[in-house]
Amino acid sequence: MDLRQQVMPCLNQMPRDPMTFLPPRKRFGQNFLHDKMVIQQIVQSVAPEKNDHLVEIGPGRGALTLPLLKTGCRLDVIEIDRDMIAPLTALCAGAPNFTLHQADALVFDFGLLVSAGEQLRIVGNLPYNISTPLLFHLLKSAGQIADMHFMLQKEVADRLAANPGTRDYGRLSVMVQYCCRVSLLFDVEPESFSPQPKVRSSVIRLQPYQEKPFQAKDEKHFAELVKTAFSQRRKTLRNNLKKFMEIPEKEASPVDFQLRPEQISVAEYVALSNLA
Repeated sequence: MDLRQQVMPCLNQMPRDPMTFLPPRKRFGQNFLHDKMVIQQIVQSVAPEKNDHLVEIGPGRGALTLPLLKTGCRLDVIEIDRDMIAPLTALCAGAPNFTLHQADALVFDFGLLVSAGEQLRIVGNLPYNISTPLLFHLLKSAGQIADMHFMLQKEVADRLAANPGTRDYGRLSVMVQYCCRVSLLFDVEPESFSPQPKVRSSVIRLQPYQEKPFQAKDEKHFAELVKTAFSQRRKTLRNNLKKFMEIPEKEASPVDFQLRPEQISVAEYVALSNLA
């Protein structure tokens, strides 16, 4: 049985009455996905296998949860909204491979879910207001994660995948691309959600490197250097970093300090960090 045959019956099992769950809450940035074709696309992109250990962040009304469970994978879900717990538990009743955690994903220790010899696969429709800090939090556990599939605000997804020299390229681009291979998969229109957000969304895949293409000798120093470099985007690298480090002579420098921070590649930031 292929994934389409597994997923479509589950979508038809979803509660027809949205009042089975409480209305969306603005403070949690809730926009619930309801488009069955988009749900199917996401599950097919993730392509879970029976022995996989998935973690869903922010399951909401369970639009992705049931189709993921149907594939036979082990599934932990993390939901911050206490009022969602009882409906989600009832929705997934009887699933032996399902565990629900009422917790804040921004502080949750994902390492606690990892068994010996496995890596987690993370998936979720991330609230727009926490997507960036959550990504930085997850990068701390990148060595324990096989891949991540997220629905994000398109603007954030574009920043993650941006190339040097473009408007979208920034600190988030550098830090995520240092740790992960980034793939933009497809866009999602506002009509696929309830309530409809005012922006378009994108589904993105992040695959942490088993061995980074460019390795910083001191990753804390690297992260601080990148943060400082982008502190004032309109200024040159020299102006932003002159109080952070000793500026090397031009012939000994791996970068041109007269350039702006968005013009410097990940490899060049690593080389700059390794001068220390």
